[in-house]
Amino acid sequence: MSIIYTPEQIQIRDLVRRVAAERVAPRANEIDATAEYPQDMFLLLKELGLFSLPFPEEYGGMGSMVTACLAIEELGRVCYNTAYLLLVQWVPFVAILASGSEEQRRRYLPGLSTGDVRGALALTEPQSGSDVAGIKTKAERRGDSYVITGSKSWCTNAGLADFILVAAKTGDSGSRGNIGLFLMETDRAGFELGRKEDKMGARGVPSWQLHFDDVELPLSSRIGGAETGFKVVMEALNHSRPIIGARGVGLAQGALDHSINFVKDRHAFGKSVADFQGVRWMLADMAIQIEASRHLVYAAAAAVDRGVRGNDLAQMAAVAKCHATDTAMRVATDAVQLFGASGISNEFPINRYFRDAKVLQIIEGTNQIQRNIISRNLLSDR
Repeated sequence: MSIIYTPEQIQIRDLVRRVAAERVAPRANEIDATAEYPQDMFLLLKELGLFSLPFPEEYGGMGSMVTACLAIEELGRVCYNTAYLLLVQWVPFVAILASGSEEQRRRYLPGLSTGDVRGALALTEPQSGSDVAGIKTKAERRGDSYVITGSKSWCTNAGLADFILVAAKTGDSGSRGNIGLFLMETDRAGFELGRKEDKMGARGVPSWQLHFDDVELPLSSRIGGAETGFKVVMEALNHSRPIIGARGVGLAQGALDHSINFVKDRHAFGKSVADFQGVRWMLADMAIQIEASRHLVYAAAAAVDRGVRGNDLAQMAAVAKCHATDTAMRVATDAVQLFGASGISNEFPINRYFRDAKVLQIIEGTNQIQRNIISRNLLSDR
């Protein structure tokens, strides 16, 4: 089935594509090299109103995950980090919209939609990345409050966020599961930013370690029930995985674009490198895999827009995320090969695509975890 976009979606895609080429691409190498947060790119996205795209109309958005993925793809085609600025707003949004109280939605969603408020999700811990149910950070009920103790790692955007969604165990310290999800403003006493990670890729949007030393939160900070945080997080990840897939598609397309331009301009053995059949077949294989990933990603995004939930969405989202990000890594690897010695030089941008592609195979659930989800659904009795 071909991908069919509405006229409004095409208009937004073309606008983002033009802005990406004219204003984002010239900054991409510098953002990666300096590993400094691109505040100018954040303000650009805010000016264009792109943060609101997946939000319901009541919050100024289109309520469209497909349109959100189009924006992510076009930005990711030239700059992984600028596309990432959208994603870090959207993961907290999905959790709050799906399971937050009316008061929580009114308090946080309008600001997230406009970019006036920045959020983050604190899930990963030093001893438990993929094993979400095994987290150790503790949320202890004390009267009318919860007290959070523990540590997190790899919390992207934490140092810039106004609030953080914190996953913490509400059951016995030795138990698995029983996880709550809590909204915490970053000015809370007892909360401390730890070391900023020095990352191989995704360098422009920093990730931090976090420490919670008896951070007291009101009962109203909890999203959903005391022990439903795991389900809230999993559903939020299901919604965000098509966006990760769109980043993979955009990154792969950008790597292919650079490869085509490079081989057309290079000559060897008396002819254009683009005339060698082996090179042409590499380019063809790259294009085939990108197009397959694109269809999987937008099928999953369209499922979100149709209201698909639970295992059905989890399956589509896992397939899309896994295939698209594996494709990004494969295409980026082949692109480096086509560039030859230039591919490993910082003088050319293709090594940035290679490093960023590897990150995509790990974040929002490693691709091994995606394969676990897919196979579990295949083998389950529905």
